[in-house]
Amino acid sequence: MENNLLLNALIYLLAAVVAVPIAKRLGLGAVLGYLLAGMAIGPWGFRLIEDVQVILHFSEFGVVLLLFVIGLELEPKRLWAMRRPIFGWGGAQVIGCAGALFLAGLAFGVDWRTALIASLGLSLSSTAIALATLEERNLMTTPAGSASFSILLFQDIAAIPMIALIPLLGVADVQGETEGWLGGLKVIGVIAALIIGGRYLIRPIMRIIAKTGMREIFTAFALLLVISIALLMESVNMSMALGTFLAGVLLAESEYRHALESDLEPFKGLLLGLFFIAVGMSVDFGLFLSKPLQIIGLVLVFLFLKMSVLYFLSVRFSIPKVQRSLFTFLLAQGGEFAFVVFATATSAKVFSAETSALLVVVVALSMVATPLLLVIYDKWIEPHLRNLSKPPDDEITSQDNPVIIAGFGRFGQIIGRLLYANRITSTVLDHDPDQIELLRKFGFKIFYGDATRADLLLSAGADKAKVLVIAIDDVEDSLALVDIAKEHFPNLSIIARARNVGHCYQLMDRGVTIFERETFEASLQLGRQVLEHLGFGVYQARQTAMRFRSHNIKTIHAVYPHYKDQQQVVSIAKQARDELEEMFNRDKEAREAAHKSGWDAS
Repeated sequence: MENNLLLNALIYLLAAVVAVPIAKRLGLGAVLGYLLAGMAIGPWGFRLIEDVQVILHFSEFGVVLLLFVIGLELEPKRLWAMRRPIFGWGGAQVIGCAGALFLAGLAFGVDWRTALIASLGLSLSSTAIALATLEERNLMTTPAGSASFSILLFQDIAAIPMIALIPLLGVADVQGETEGWLGGLKVIGVIAALIIGGRYLIRPIMRIIAKTGMREIFTAFALLLVISIALLMESVNMSMALGTFLAGVLLAESEYRHALESDLEPFKGLLLGLFFIAVGMSVDFGLFLSKPLQIIGLVLVFLFLKMSVLYFLSVRFSIPKVQRSLFTFLLAQGGEFAFVVFATATSAKVFSAETSALLVVVVALSMVATPLLLVIYDKWIEPHLRNLSKPPDDEITSQDNPVIIAGFGRFGQIIGRLLYANRITSTVLDHDPDQIELLRKFGFKIFYGDATRADLLLSAGADKAKVLVIAIDDVEDSLALVDIAKEHFPNLSIIARARNVGHCYQLMDRGVTIFERETFEASLQLGRQVLEHLGFGVYQARQTAMRFRSHNIKTIHAVYPHYKDQQQVVSIAKQARDELEEMFNRDKEAREAAHKSGWDAS
């Protein structure tokens, strides 16, 4: 038994390690890599793993962990602020998709009860695939990402009444009224226990465990917490993922939030991967081969109807045109909860086991199709939409402004507004079409394009300008722009935004001497205000902050010649820390002496 467990673990890990990097290299995404790995090792591939249902049930814990981690990032106030999109957008999506699928089922002569439960199950989307894709692409904060998340959260809530509805339509025994009321009270009790425990019980326990200083025990408690909540929710027939999400929200304001996230992240990633592998293994190719045209037809009709409703809703939700297709493709597939709905419907004899198996294959194939749809979006749809929004090249005429700003995000905007307020004209290069149209209304000379192109820099007037401000987010693009500007426009003064100290050193390697770390000065100013609120005089707080600033900059220049030698860096950093401590001690002595003499620098 133990050998089988280890052998199975070896097969899963080997399949993932081989398939996922290949899929990523081919531009197909990690999710499709996991699905293909599952198909390869499953009953219809090399038959290395046979018991699919057990591993599918176990791997659903990855979805549970995913929702818990997402909950940790949402404070209760923010979740309350999202109530309209959750219930408004989520309700519209479930009702719209279920309605379209139900009518299609009736049109094909399907019994109304079968059509109703099937359409409700198929209206649900895969939380695992959609959220994993959004996180992988860093799209959670975009309009499409926010709308998708709200809808997925509502779907987890809606799955509960869907499952409760099934026995009322079936011919199996239905729970008595007393038992139904008792079940409802249990659900209320569990949710109340979660809220009270999350606020008043879990935090003190975590504080006690954290004081032990044993990281592995804290990790064990994090897993224990999630598993306990999941089992508690399952015991009252509620969504495990929804329960852990609520627990995560309640702990979002906890001081241990980041520790919980970092401890659970590896488990979440591995179990999500295992879930996708299990879905790939669960595709019944035997049924598919016996009815290939029927199943392909059902998958295509299902995807077409669901995508039609989703695209219509994306327009109503005011999602930007460029992201509408992405939103549609992300939610077009069937979800993991559909498997539960169909299994419950079979037990209640709403429809037959053959119908359930057919629908499960349709859902699984729609999951497999989603990464392919996203590849189509990345390769053809998104570039086409971007080109439609792109201003014509002939609009970029030669400029003669003294300043060029490359990148007009939150950092570049402040520089541009400062210059604008002092009537200094600047030429801005950015790659966000919506941003370009907005800023042109205020008289900015702003153009669409990749600032690392020498011809675009020339058109923007780099041969005549005095200063190039590099405010690009991406470090590699920033350094590439420095190289191109140095090569083609040597008389151009370069002032750069640095993301971190490592970026500073790379800029210095290229001869850039004027740069600012994006958070350093703001943090320093905030630190001054903290000192003032703690009783430091205004002058004293300023002097302390300036002394720290001077010491920090001196340390950067001292480390720079040796920054590629790790041992030297550590040695210099320790020496700098000792010097800083000594300086602060001298400041403290001077302050105490001044206070005793009756003079205080404030």
